Amino acid sequence: MKVYDLSVHNSVLHQYMKELRSVEIQKDAMRFRCNIGRIAHIMAYEISKQFAYQVEDVITPLGVAPTPIATDRIVLGTILRAGLPFHQGFLDVFDHAENAFVSAYRKYLDDVNFDIHIEYIASPDLNGKTLILSDPMLATGGSMELAYKALLTKGAPAHTHLVALIASRQAIDYIQSHITDDNVTLWVAAVDDVLNEHSYIVPGLGDAGDLAFGEKL
Repeated sequence: MKVYDLSVHNSVLHQYMKELRSVEIQKDAMRFRCNIGRIAHIMAYEISKQFAYQVEDVITPLGVAPTPIATDRIVLGTILRAGLPFHQGFLDVFDHAENAFVSAYRKYLDDVNFDIHIEYIASPDLNGKTLILSDPMLATGGSMELAYKALLTKGAPAHTHLVALIASRQAIDYIQSHITDDNVTLWVAAVDDVLNEHSYIVPGLGDAGDLAFGEKL
């Protein structure tokens, strides 16, 4: 599996990531959601370079402009609820895309151990399409793996791009060992080395869902 780590190149992406991580700036939920969306815009642009293109003639007031247009049929998938601002950012760019949603959550067995449960899937037919499956935090990789495999019940994508804001190195290793399909690519905006005893990414940014939408019971 090819892994693209966009943090290895200096760009404005680091400014948005700084604001996402900052305990002061992230107190503003609207700005937090906005920064997730801005990172999604950058990642969508980078992913778009992998699409197939064909030239179309565009009629302008003064002539004809041959323009390469992507031919991929895109489905944007995300994992509820933390993935919604990330998903919206991709939808801003790929505004003609179809959409898929999966609920995946941690069901704790005790203070540390948990199973991941999926209770809801809404997806179009995925056969032959390009699936972009996003989740802000790739901590253990378990939710992304199960969401991907759940969506495969809706068809076989021509290619799947798995996308995360921040991934732990452990999760990247897990995804590479548990999703071995040749037509899957992983994209991350940052990689953190540590996963603590509660399987939270350190330094990470906290609970993305709570920061975007408020604390849950």
